[in-house]
Amino acid sequence: MTSTTDVPAARPAPVTRLPSLTGLRWIAALLVFGFHAGTMRIIAEPDYKAVVDALFTLGLSGVQFFFVLSGFVLVWSARPGDSRRTFWRRRVAKIYPNHLVLWAAALLVAWWFADPVLPAVALENLLLVQAWDPRPGWFYSINTVSWSLSCEFFFYLCLPLVLPLLRRARPALLWTLVVALPLLILALWPAQQLVPEDSRWWFTQIFPPARSLEFWLGAVAAELMRRGLWRGPGLTVASAIFVATWVAAAQWIRAELWTTLLAVAYLLVITAAADADVRGRRSPWRSRPLVWLGEVSFAFYLVHVLVMTSVLRWTGDWGTGFGGWRGPAAVLGFLLANLVLAGLLHRFVETPMMRRLAPTRRAGQSAVPRPRTPATGVDGPTHQAGSAPAAVPRPGDRSTYADSR
Repeated sequence: MTSTTDVPAARPAPVTRLPSLTGLRWIAALLVFGFHAGTMRIIAEPDYKAVVDALFTLGLSGVQFFFVLSGFVLVWSARPGDSRRTFWRRRVAKIYPNHLVLWAAALLVAWWFADPVLPAVALENLLLVQAWDPRPGWFYSINTVSWSLSCEFFFYLCLPLVLPLLRRARPALLWTLVVALPLLILALWPAQQLVPEDSRWWFTQIFPPARSLEFWLGAVAAELMRRGLWRGPGLTVASAIFVATWVAAAQWIRAELWTTLLAVAYLLVITAAADADVRGRRSPWRSRPLVWLGEVSFAFYLVHVLVMTSVLRWTGDWGTGFGGWRGPAAVLGFLLANLVLAGLLHRFVETPMMRRLAPTRRAGQSAVPRPRTPATGVDGPTHQAGSAPAAVPRPGDRSTYADSR
């Protein structure tokens, strides 16, 4: 994996925004929200609940989208000359302040409802190492959705160590990995027979090395696109493939197969949306409202379960839900309330703490090489006639990328 043969030299260029990926982040967050709204039985009316279940039965795979996206964006946006310490500091500044606020809020909620909390459980969650603990009350603890941040921290730790190898890898090896990684995701299901039965869910759904397969799938695809070697469908075809895969998986395909199929479908949509942004092609995902929703999606993801469970327990509707029209109204109310809280968290915690804690970008630093066009091997356009030019970052601007979270 160390040979430099056949590795095209990508030329540095002004940083290109990927707003379509930011917009898509909101769709993934909405899928997770809908899944949890269904599993919490907020809607008691069977007919209404059936609609939510049909739409969001695979919504948990939204986390899978985030993991694939994380690998893609972080490799695409890796900055030449950045040290490992700089990378790690930037990632901690991005996700830890929100996590700390929700960790404290969840402990307050537990105190209010007199829920016992073991200090060791709280400490594991605070340090984001809970995903390594197979005990159900430990990896799903405090703010339960933070298990995915525990996985992300593992990915962040590994990426600066692996990235130099990706940069030097031959194209044939990268394409082999694009094929092999989905097969390894599929292989997790028979492999779970090697672990105790009560740990099998943890092994396939939580264990960081297992979930990192999705992250590395996105990372390898980003490296291929960075070199101008990625071959995939356009955004319209990729979206159609995703919809067809989603419908088929929800209706007829077993879970051990649809996880692999959706990983591939998500990858095709992510790469097609990124390519549309880089080349200035039309994309429905970079409208201003969708981009804002994508920007607050990380905060939305962190608050939504805690808010819904707390309100349902406080009102006495936990486990029973709301009858008639009150059920869909409650789901819509939760959606809006969580958006308001997410907007506040993004505005007053996430953004200012990123400015305070993340290292300042050096003026003129180029982060993303412009991909080379497959047909000519020369630098591709940053925009086309009738489209907005690629944004050039200002010194200290940290909002350039469609961040993985």
